[in-house]
Amino acid sequence: MYEKLFSEIKIRGLTLKNRIVMPAMGTHFADEDSQVTQQLIDYQMARAKGGCGLNFMECTSVCPDATHTRQPGISDDRFIPGHRKCTEAIHEAGGTCAIQLWAPGAGAGSDPKCRIYLPDGYDGKKSAVFIPPTAKREPDGTIPAVTGEELETIVGWFGEAAARSVAAGYDVLEFHCGHNYLPHTMLSKAFNHRTDKYGGSPENRMRFPLACIRAIRANMPEEMPLFIRVSVFDEDDLDDGKGGNSIEETIQFLKEAKKAGVDVANVSRGNFTGWGNVYEVPPLNLKPGFNVENAARIRRETGLVTMAVGRINTPELGEKILAEEKADLICMGRAQLADPDFCKKCRDGRTDEIRYCIGCNQGCNDGFVSLPHITCLRNPLLGRESEIRITEAKEPKKVLVIGGGMGGMECALFLKARGHEPILIEKSDHLGGQFLLAGQAPGKEEFVKAARDEAEMVRKADIRVELNREFEESMLDEYRIDEAVIATGAGPLILPFPGVDGPHVSNAHDVLRGTAVPKGDTVVIGGGLVGVEIAELLSERGHKCTIIEMRDAVACGLGYYRMMFTMKNIAEKQIDCIVNASCKEITENSVRYEQDGEIREVACESVVIAVGAKTIPHAHILSACEKRKIPVHKIGDAVKVRRALDAIAEGVEAALEI
Repeated sequence: MYEKLFSEIKIRGLTLKNRIVMPAMGTHFADEDSQVTQQLIDYQMARAKGGCGLNFMECTSVCPDATHTRQPGISDDRFIPGHRKCTEAIHEAGGTCAIQLWAPGAGAGSDPKCRIYLPDGYDGKKSAVFIPPTAKREPDGTIPAVTGEELETIVGWFGEAAARSVAAGYDVLEFHCGHNYLPHTMLSKAFNHRTDKYGGSPENRMRFPLACIRAIRANMPEEMPLFIRVSVFDEDDLDDGKGGNSIEETIQFLKEAKKAGVDVANVSRGNFTGWGNVYEVPPLNLKPGFNVENAARIRRETGLVTMAVGRINTPELGEKILAEEKADLICMGRAQLADPDFCKKCRDGRTDEIRYCIGCNQGCNDGFVSLPHITCLRNPLLGRESEIRITEAKEPKKVLVIGGGMGGMECALFLKARGHEPILIEKSDHLGGQFLLAGQAPGKEEFVKAARDEAEMVRKADIRVELNREFEESMLDEYRIDEAVIATGAGPLILPFPGVDGPHVSNAHDVLRGTAVPKGDTVVIGGGLVGVEIAELLSERGHKCTIIEMRDAVACGLGYYRMMFTMKNIAEKQIDCIVNASCKEITENSVRYEQDGEIREVACESVVIAVGAKTIPHAHILSACEKRKIPVHKIGDAVKVRRALDAIAEGVEAALEI
């Protein structure tokens, strides 16, 4: 099965056992001093044990004055022991390891201790450059351009970092030349307007990245492969949309990079400016494999071994890309965050056991920004590989899990794995809860598949499931329950303003279920995630939609990349958004709202309420359990209304506590 995907490939003196690569992805698993931690090693080792062909250490700074907190460094010999410990662990697990060498640029992030190197400097007005407010500046607010002398120093740092990486035991080195970091911005005519030998002509703009490549190549064994990560641009994401490098120019650069010693092109896409931003950690709005044709063209025109990147999350897609000779290696990063045994399960024909990445971005990208470290909606154990062990329970118990959403199902599966006897009850006629419902929104088909896959895992685990069954106190005695888990979730919140019970008024959940069908021009009251998705859905059906939202913006709470697509869709579908407005009354043919102290009105034929959700009452369950001294665990929206990420994580935690 998947013959191409699991075939060997030889690059210089290195043979990889299969074509699946876990690329460099930021984790925040390094420590405050940028040292490799045991957490980072355990995370890497789990994917090596899972059968990955090549594991990449995430972007690792070569610059002594530019390493983010909790980003690994390789700018000094003191970092070598930690890296060596990691490479030895990966090798012991049967894997092969690589390191991505990095220098900051316009896309350096927001760490105030991290020096930012810019081709032209920054005066606070250039829209093409993202500069965090915490960046160190001159007294007048400017950030000066990197000097020619500094560029020569950084070239030397790349060479020294390469030598350290070899000493640490890595099998592959990669030069990061994309995503608005210094090498990319020096290469790009959108950012580099210098008049010295490093600016102007394509040859001059290539000068710095090619010098870095030569320095790296000079400090690594002849038989060791050198990769390069590049951003490829199309008309829709040329840097800031104002004349960045085209794919033709990228191909010309890669031909020169090949002459300088590069063996493999890691064909990424995206940058920190304009629409290019969304391609770096692509959300579900982008179709799987969206960047493959760029990789195929580069492969044809440069002769380089080429790696395809971009939401490649199934073995079928990876196999197809290889069979069509569009790439030689397949990046499957978030696929292996969601399931560390992804490769092994594919190889062994156990694809029905895979927890697939759905492109939600909640744990990986959003988590990288807002949490101490990344996590994954599908895999709450990410980053906790040694901290949490699924051990057999010392005392097997009968556990009643009340609610068959994603949190309840995950809890039941982990209970079963530990030797407990879970009994899962669900008041509807199907498992999946609000996750399945969310999958009815445009572009979220992968949510539906994930919910159905989870339900099938529950069935195969031989867990007792009772559908169309609400909690009854007698169950506790009938089943001789030892502990209970409340996973009853949330229902739609309906605010009591006049007219809310009109025949032309429905709630968002019923619209998604298909039990309510709005007609004509529609007002959606509530502009959060659900409200926006309802408006998009109805717009696709031909409705003219208007959103009324109390806050100063719609789609609040969405991650950055998801929000970018959402706002683009709203504009394209001509959905009107009225913000800073509170609904006052629904009439037969309009909605009246207050904005700026005035009562205003928008005409409509239908109204959909999407103002949020509220926890489903469960005091009767708590009372019944308390009466019998049965311990109770609450998870997900039963605690308070939040995201599926929280419900699933808490379901696992509850199962491990029992």
